[in-house]
Amino acid sequence: MLTSHINILSILIFLSFPSLGQQVSYSTESKKAIKLYQEAEVLLYQRKFPEAIAKLNSALEKDNDFIEAHLRLAYSYDLLRDLRRQQYHLEEVIRIAPLTARYKNVYFSLGKLYFEQGQYAKSETALATLEQLGIDHDRMRADVHELRQNNDFAINGIKNPLDIHPAPLSGELNIFPLQYFSVLTADEKTIIFTSRDGVSFHDDENIVISEKDVSGNWKKPWSISPNINSQFNEGTCTISADGRTLIFTNCEGRKSFGSCDLYISIKTGEEWSVPANLGPEVNSRAWDSQPALSADGRTLYFVSDRGAGIGKRDIWMSQKDQEGRWIQATNLGPAINTREDEVSPFIHVNGSTLFFASKGYPGFGGFDLYKSDRVNTLWTTPQNLGYPINTHQDQVSLFVSTNGQNGYYAFEGIGSDGVKRSELYGFQFPQSMLPRKSIYLTGHIYDSETKEPLEAQIELYNLANNEQIALFTSDPVSGEYFSILNEKEKIALYVEREGYLFESNFFEIDAFQNNSITRDVYLKPIRMGSSSRLNNLFFEFNSAALTNDSKTELSQLIRFLHKNKDTKIIIAGHTDDQGTETYNQQLSEKRAKAVFDYLINEHIDQDRLTYIGFGESKPIVPNETDENRQLNRRIEFLIDVEKN
Repeated sequence: MLTSHINILSILIFLSFPSLGQQVSYSTESKKAIKLYQEAEVLLYQRKFPEAIAKLNSALEKDNDFIEAHLRLAYSYDLLRDLRRQQYHLEEVIRIAPLTARYKNVYFSLGKLYFEQGQYAKSETALATLEQLGIDHDRMRADVHELRQNNDFAINGIKNPLDIHPAPLSGELNIFPLQYFSVLTADEKTIIFTSRDGVSFHDDENIVISEKDVSGNWKKPWSISPNINSQFNEGTCTISADGRTLIFTNCEGRKSFGSCDLYISIKTGEEWSVPANLGPEVNSRAWDSQPALSADGRTLYFVSDRGAGIGKRDIWMSQKDQEGRWIQATNLGPAINTREDEVSPFIHVNGSTLFFASKGYPGFGGFDLYKSDRVNTLWTTPQNLGYPINTHQDQVSLFVSTNGQNGYYAFEGIGSDGVKRSELYGFQFPQSMLPRKSIYLTGHIYDSETKEPLEAQIELYNLANNEQIALFTSDPVSGEYFSILNEKEKIALYVEREGYLFESNFFEIDAFQNNSITRDVYLKPIRMGSSSRLNNLFFEFNSAALTNDSKTELSQLIRFLHKNKDTKIIIAGHTDDQGTETYNQQLSEKRAKAVFDYLINEHIDQDRLTYIGFGESKPIVPNETDENRQLNRRIEFLIDVEKN
């Protein structure tokens, strides 16, 4: 959720005035102006800002050159984030007392303020004047140096803009005073985001959802679920790639460990469950918010201002253990976090590219968006996404599409009324910054005989290293499943359910030109004669030697036999019609025997196994094309004795 902040300008200005109750001299001789000013000081101490501002303006009506009144108004408008009025009163101080050592810190405040409004040349001029008057403290000297670095970075960035054109999303999305923290489904046809009914931090936040109509425009948003939205604030959500796990922020009205906590809701069919607190491994007594869930739902990034951090607000991470429980959250460390704020993390579906907003790296002002890639266990140096993705305004809550081509974020600006507002924007992601490409895999699991949807366990393996990259289940109502596949990977898909033969499939991502793969899987009940093709067995060319890529498939077959101890199988080898009939017969037998021998070596009882070769005699499709001949070259296993 967006939060108010007090920047260093307030502190500098506040320290430049006398404290309440001290005997002081003022820059005005008007007793009426001084009296109004002193009354305003009391109101400011009581945090009654509208009343204090009215008193201070009245004091200026008595004497418009009353410096202390201008400073107090600048301080008040900084707290209220009214930059235009804040700038006016600071400039009035400089007009009244130019090049005055007593007020030299105002030049830094103006330099920072100009920078925050994208007026980089004016910021440089203010800083040069400050240096002319002298800088007294090392901390101020360091802050001036940092601000000048940011000015140089911003000026150079604007001179070399990216060829992109961010624009508000079409349709009826941006209908609220504030909308932010959007997440989209992999097909980019559904968007979920946080809306706020007003611009005050006391206004209600809810999680809303919208879908694209047939013309590609967004429909009017509606509440995601009465189980999730309440009379209190709900917001900053994240959703798993399959669209069935939602994690969001809530700050009151539910069981919590601190000021704001993270909660989880699971979707079954079309219904979202009653949310549950993620527990003390994730949540703390401090503020915990802005979650970002990995595509497989097993790694959670979020923002917290808890102790033991590096800066004000840091990005933290928790992962699920083998039992599916969240482990104790850890700080991402100085590779990502700075002494300033890091917020709104987003982990791309490729699992290795992290996007986030920060005030702690060179930027254009406010929150800028950055990216970092995880290489093995280390994060690369964060890279500013550049102009015009980033501007002097706050840019937060970036979302990048599965294929890496489209970006979505909340663009914040100051309206004509001087009040901050935000809208959801989209843009074509720069080619130079495209994350590792991903596509999504989707489909349904059915009973092959009844055609009824099934809840089944689904596993994805990287065949190059036999590493499991995903483990999940299909929807128990619809049988639907969904997962993410990354480029340059050879992926094995396994689907299993008790009482059924397991099914396997194979995907080589670079072979697909589209952004998605759809595969419906039909599971066969275990009974005499039922068969399943072992799609991820690979042999050397014209040989019966199994390749290393086959280990994953063989492990699945062994697991099936361990789970179904009363089952006997026949291992059947088949070839295409290339070569002589005798050669193909012998090759099919040798390949079936290679699988048989492997299982024996893995301590499967030989009495449960039989192997046979059919050569080219049982094609499943005509041997007319290379694709068909590849389908005919196969190893299957058949149930020999029905399970008891």
